[in-house]
Amino acid sequence: MDVRGRIRARGRNILGVGSALTDILVQTSDAVLRDISEVKGGMTLVDSAFLDHCMGRIPEKPEIVSGGAACNTMQGLARLGGQAVFLGKRGEDATGEAFEAALRASGVVPLLSTSRTPSGRVLSLITPDAQRSMFTFLGASSELVPENLSDEAFAQASIVFMEGYLFFNPELACAVLEKARSAGAVIAMDLASFTVVEAAGALLRAKVKSHVDILIANEDEALAYTGFSDPEKALAAMAAEASLVVLKLGGEGSRIRLGEKTWIVPAFPGKGIVDTTGAGDLWAAGFLYGLAEGAEISLCGALASACGYEVCCVVGAQIPEEGWDRIRSRFLSPDGALAPPVA
Repeated sequence: MDVRGRIRARGRNILGVGSALTDILVQTSDAVLRDISEVKGGMTLVDSAFLDHCMGRIPEKPEIVSGGAACNTMQGLARLGGQAVFLGKRGEDATGEAFEAALRASGVVPLLSTSRTPSGRVLSLITPDAQRSMFTFLGASSELVPENLSDEAFAQASIVFMEGYLFFNPELACAVLEKARSAGAVIAMDLASFTVVEAAGALLRAKVKSHVDILIANEDEALAYTGFSDPEKALAAMAAEASLVVLKLGGEGSRIRLGEKTWIVPAFPGKGIVDTTGAGDLWAAGFLYGLAEGAEISLCGALASACGYEVCCVVGAQIPEEGWDRIRSRFLSPDGALAPPVA
């Protein structure tokens, strides 16, 4: 039975495991970014003091929303009508309470343990080219431990989706993979950032090959993971290690491979890109929702592209209601079933 058959056999419930983080979004200049860091793009781990220091040097007013890669994906799934659960850890503070409330408001079932450590935060600097550079204080989210992983949540999941960032805590990442494998769930992982691949090295590659069924990466992540900048070579290298693989190519769309077949999915047609924050997370939401609904791969990819596009039209990783209305009107029939897009 292939990946799609295994998902159909287990149902629609999708469990996301990742960091419970609050995003601090700032549209700023390249000069401000250079004043803070020499690295553009990707994700850099920092402490709380560094984050506070940065906030004092940024002239623009920030926007604050719930975030974290797997959390963003679960919220997108729920807004599409999927059955989404998010497992993570937050602080016993106002930031953590607001984070949990936002999950519930979007339709996600939160499974959040708590800590006296402050909740995690991410400063996302968005430059005029729509690229974002993230500076992350993990806080309480980094204290998620194997003992916090709910056996029942894994047993009920058809897909367990984990963000690659979990490999900054190797013990936890391995525990998530083992729990999911023991429960019989399909395991999907987004590599999340080229910095994850560089930091996790051999362990990440070994665990992908032995445990991961669905592997998702963008160009930078695929290059770091496979050593290939050529999309065909990178896709082939990833396909040698996971059953279903996705290579996201930004404005050139995406490529999806299952077995010997490759689907080329065009980018969603449109203009007005202002921020790429959450693009990959919402792409994954559309793709996984389609798989859970039993849709053909081409339809899963088209829905994913639409979700990724809509989130790039706003600042932050939350698609506004009018964006979801456009997606639903294009892809959902009157009875709510996923259908080929309406022109």
